[in-house]
Amino acid sequence: MEVGEIIGAASAADAFDGYLLTGGMPMLCDEWPSGNGALAYLETILSEPASILLTGAARTLEAEFPTDALARDVLGAIGSGERTFTNIKNQQQGLNDVSLTRSLDLLVSKRIVSRDVPLSTKPGNEPRYRIVDPYLQFWLRFIGSHLDEIDRGRSDLVLERIRTDWTTWRGRAVEPIVRQALERLLTVQGVKVGAVGAYWTRTNIPEVDIVVTDSTSKSRSISFAGSIKWRENQQFSQGDLVALAADVAKIPGANHFTPLIAVGRAGVSAKGASMSFSADDLIEAWQ
Repeated sequence: MEVGEIIGAASAADAFDGYLLTGGMPMLCDEWPSGNGALAYLETILSEPASILLTGAARTLEAEFPTDALARDVLGAIGSGERTFTNIKNQQQGLNDVSLTRSLDLLVSKRIVSRDVPLSTKPGNEPRYRIVDPYLQFWLRFIGSHLDEIDRGRSDLVLERIRTDWTTWRGRAVEPIVRQALERLLTVQGVKVGAVGAYWTRTNIPEVDIVVTDSTSKSRSISFAGSIKWRENQQFSQGDLVALAADVAKIPGANHFTPLIAVGRAGVSAKGASMSFSADDLIEAWQ
């Protein structure tokens, strides 16, 4: 991953952090003091109101939606963490289904938002929406609605919110990037990969981070299923693997014999997974 080289990342895990904050945008990477970790970088850059990190996303949104305030509001709701149609609608008081559908279709057509559906042998109809660009996702979650605090010289308040929610936000934001890496790595290993996605239900019971199929057709079969534990220091444990196996058995098209993939930012200590990946392993997908 070139981002790691540009920012002088000390580890593969730090390179992923850098990509989550910059989206790989060269101007953002150039602002990064070489060798700094993500939070150290933010502590410096948040005190500079003219930095690209703070201003870049706002300029992009103004250019993309100069007159469409509704689309920007919907995007803000998704960026704040709302992922389902109902929750997005509930956050935007007075918004009807037709208007929300139109805004979501616009955002998806511009490839700013992705409309994801659960992946299994049974067609899913529980779509979830997410911001495609990691930098924009981060900016909407932590920066956009708090620019006034930064202007008042209270970037410390913004930084404290980031510190509090960083690991939780990062764990969710990194999932699509991990799936991209797995698609590349599995293909190199000779695995026939039709699609790599995730599975969930309306109640999130179960919710499985990784589902790999060998076909893109509706009659697909499930080749692998897995879990991502993007913790700071704690490895993917045996208990994590046991919980994963129980959840995978509930996916349509999977069973107790479905091969399991364990992904841990800090590594994998569990025994019994068909494949295990750390941040160091995943970074090889871009080398």
